[in-house]
Amino acid sequence: MSEFTKSSTAKRLGLDNTPSLAVIKALTYLCLHVLQPLRNWYGKPITVSSGYRSTKVNKAVGGVSTSQHMKGEAADLHLPSLEIGRKWFDYIRDNLPFDQLIWEHDKSGTYWIHVSCKTDLSKNRHQVINNLLKQ
Repeated sequence: MSEFTKSSTAKRLGLDNTPSLAVIKALTYLCLHVLQPLRNWYGKPITVSSGYRSTKVNKAVGGVSTSQHMKGEAADLHLPSLEIGRKWFDYIRDNLPFDQLIWEHDKSGTYWIHVSCKTDLSKNRHQVINNLLKQ
């Protein structure tokens, strides 16, 4: 849970980033059905760079008002390399339940994978956005 709630922005600004019981349930589901299976397949630890965000933390980091991070349904994964990131992306897309799977980057050239999953599998859209992949 500490991996999901850790936020340098929350710490710096003195913002509470404690999840509710409903959010903890969603985070647990995300772990059990997406992140742990990915770690088991990869065989090494995977770092969550952004997990749960309270409304105030989400606003402070510039997150969209509908961010699944606020519901405990999403995690951003730090990529050890672009090559490994592509393997993770493909594995999640082809083998795991998800709502959104997005290959993201910022202006500095840092890449990460955003993956979300709803606890009601029938509501997962299986939306893949990979047009940001470096060719």
